[in-house]
Amino acid sequence: MRLRELMPGDQAALARILAATGFFSPEEQAIALELIADGLTLGPQSHYRFLVAEERGQVLGYACWGPIPGTRFSADLYWLAVDPGAQRRGIGRKLLAAVERAAAASGRFRLYIETSTRPQYAPTRAFYLACGYQLASELADYYAPGDGKAIFCKVLPAASGT
Repeated sequence: MRLRELMPGDQAALARILAATGFFSPEEQAIALELIADGLTLGPQSHYRFLVAEERGQVLGYACWGPIPGTRFSADLYWLAVDPGAQRRGIGRKLLAAVERAAAASGRFRLYIETSTRPQYAPTRAFYLACGYQLASELADYYAPGDGKAIFCKVLPAASGT
């Protein structure tokens, strides 16, 4: 498996993965695809940065991240999705570690991740905790009644002594 930049041919595969996970609503999928389109259209000028996991020409997952506007040292992980058939192989962990390295290399040493507090997302929240993130805040009923927002943060190694 290799990690690479986003390419024009990835859009359909990423749309399929987003739908196949069963986690993202149609509205969320549309937002994710808008960010992908932005990345493809604007390239390096886009606010959004992408890493795509690929094996033997097949897209297995992706991560989308970017610096948080108005901040000096912080970045957001906007999306992390892995094809259900390729999960439990460490792909999500490799994508996240690569995002952390890229964010740190760009001078961003705090990485934030937002996710739902619905029970369905318990494994997602456990994944972020296992990857060294701390729960920074929880906002009740943020997305909908009974569906809050959990905000995780990790201070990246590049921040040591900063």
